Amino acid sequence: MCGCTSRTWSRRGPFRRCGHATSDLVLAEEYPGNPGPRPAGLEQQDLLEDPLRLAVPEASGSRGRGPTAAPRALAGHPWVMEPEGTAARHWAVAVCRDAGFEPDVRFGTTDLLLHPRLVEQGHAAAFLPDLLRSAQPAAVPLRPLPRGRNTRRVFTVVRRGRGSHPAVVACRDALLRAVDRGAGRARDGTAR
Repeated sequence: MCGCTSRTWSRRGPFRRCGHATSDLVLAEEYPGNPGPRPAGLEQQDLLEDPLRLAVPEASGSRGRGPTAAPRALAGHPWVMEPEGTAARHWAVAVCRDAGFEPDVRFGTTDLLLHPRLVEQGHAAAFLPDLLRSAQPAAVPLRPLPRGRNTRRVFTVVRRGRGSHPAVVACRDALLRAVDRGAGRARDGTAR
């Protein structure tokens, strides 16, 4: 029998869990310029490179051109980001600082479905992964980000030697199929 549990951990938490046999497989992410640890006893398999975009509230008045102008134009606007201590938050704050400002983070949540809703309602700006668009097409303008800082890496981690276990193979195959289906929907703008 195989069970599934969803948890959010700090940057090193998932690797510790997998390495100490409390998890068989971990689905993890890395953000540009912020690679995680690479423990020797673990194997990683990439699922996708997921582009990240700036979601702009309609009423923000942001008319900036170019990938760094858009975040800078939202310097005085509230932001929604993942909670402090997460890799996503670390990356998002760094992008804002690189654009020349400290973000006013008014909302912090790991619920990525809430992020675009807050943007749509004009309450906050956000950085959204393209994978999210496969579940829910964006109803707000999405702007590109600077080169080299605009793609997160999504991957699985297992203990060394467990990658060929039938349950791990089946789970990874299912994730790859879901990514393929989601990528197609994100390209054509539909969601199911």
